[in-house]
Amino acid sequence: MKTRIWFIFGLVFNRRIGQQTGRYMHYFITGTDTDCGKTLVTLGFMQLCLQRGLKTAGMKPVAAGALRTHEGLLNPDALAIQGLSNPTLSYHEVNPFCYEPAVAPHLAARLASRPIDLEAVERQYKQLCNSHEAIVVEGAGGWKVPLTPEEDMAALCRRLDLPVVLVVGLRLGCINHALLTVEAILASGQPLLGWIANHVDANMAMAEDNIQTLKQRIKAPLLGRIPRLDQVSAEIVATYLSLPSS
Repeated sequence: MKTRIWFIFGLVFNRRIGQQTGRYMHYFITGTDTDCGKTLVTLGFMQLCLQRGLKTAGMKPVAAGALRTHEGLLNPDALAIQGLSNPTLSYHEVNPFCYEPAVAPHLAARLASRPIDLEAVERQYKQLCNSHEAIVVEGAGGWKVPLTPEEDMAALCRRLDLPVVLVVGLRLGCINHALLTVEAILASGQPLLGWIANHVDANMAMAEDNIQTLKQRIKAPLLGRIPRLDQVSAEIVATYLSLPSS
């Protein structure tokens, strides 16, 4: 009986915190705000997983800000994630809820009269778990962005039961944004595996001092520093990142 109890406990532990170990690496990428570099990090993490020979999928469950095409609404970030996924995925598998206006997701959903269904997102994620060893899920906006009248991005992460990586967009005000986000992540009960500094403002004063302040205050490892890049690709971004330690 004791052996069985420990076996079950091990399965739960592997799902909660050890999803990044062995040949199963699952991550939830959140950020301090919009345009802080979440897609860059998502693609970089996917590239690192592919380099390890893992079947890798990216997922951007909700996207607000899409182009209207003959194939329907398509979000550029979700298209990039779809293009890197291997084995290949349909667009809908990567981005099940896509909206045209670049506004907060719950507002975009209201305008489209198409509510975001977190149960549908969870079902899609579980399907990907059956076909891919590594899955990188990118959130929209920040950690507390509303998705429905009752649930937000944090609730989606809890539903998927994923460990979190935080992207900090380095600009004036990022220290406060980062520390508040870390506090909210930890309060939600999800593990914070680490954080990444992304230089969104190339002219930010005392950027290094900001990073050192965050390193002192965030009790999770710094997993990478992405400079302001003239050319952007998953391969280039991956050179500045490290996957969380198993």
